Amino acid sequence: MKVALVVNRVTKDTHTNLLSIMDNTHKAADRGVDLILYPEAALTGLINNDDPDHDLLLGEPIPGPLTNTLSKVARERSIYISMGIIEREKSKLYDSAVLIDSKGEIVLKYRRIDPHWHGERADPEVYRQGKELRKAKTTLGEFSYLICGDLFDDGLINRLRRLRPEWLLFPFARCFEDGSYDQKRWDTEEKPEYINRVEQAGVTTFMVNYIADKENAGGSFGGAMVVSSTGEIIEEFPIGIEGILYVDL
Repeated sequence: MKVALVVNRVTKDTHTNLLSIMDNTHKAADRGVDLILYPEAALTGLINNDDPDHDLLLGEPIPGPLTNTLSKVARERSIYISMGIIEREKSKLYDSAVLIDSKGEIVLKYRRIDPHWHGERADPEVYRQGKELRKAKTTLGEFSYLICGDLFDDGLINRLRRLRPEWLLFPFARCFEDGSYDQKRWDTEEKPEYINRVEQAGVTTFMVNYIADKENAGGSFGGAMVVSSTGEIIEEFPIGIEGILYVDL
């Protein structure tokens, strides 16, 4: 299986972001990959501020125009596409992700279960969490999702171990408070924690983070990694730059 993990740059202009996503998708497809992964909230960034008047405009229905566009490309290029999306269902919002197969079908939708994608005082009638942790059987193997803070929930790790997927898709959004792209800090303070959690889960994991400027809700420092079920780094992409990590498994 050939996989592309795309560290895309997220700006305040979603049209620009979508053009970048399409360009990267075709670029990766031209390399003959089977699966392309994008980060959490890849189109907009995780820029919600707990004001429904602002945040509902960020949401995309699933299925909807964005997933229809992705499905069309997946079908035309015969590839799988995974993407994190702020999902809108009427007046409710979820931090979600979808896996679209090479026929253009949504084979797995996941809603983040960990609530820390929004503030503690956010209206619970609007800002919602998922409950289900599932796996999808595909021609590339069995896939499950966790999103960002889900990885640090012991209960979810135990549920994932019982589910026993072959691959874990892990879109996330992470920044340092000062907006820096500090590779040493990532390597010494945070990366070991992520690797440790993957080892506890016991599932080979594809993790990818978008990159953004500090002015865009604090930014996000990018980076991508593939970590084996035993906690070994198979391949990684440095933080602080946009680009694509290609992995052949």
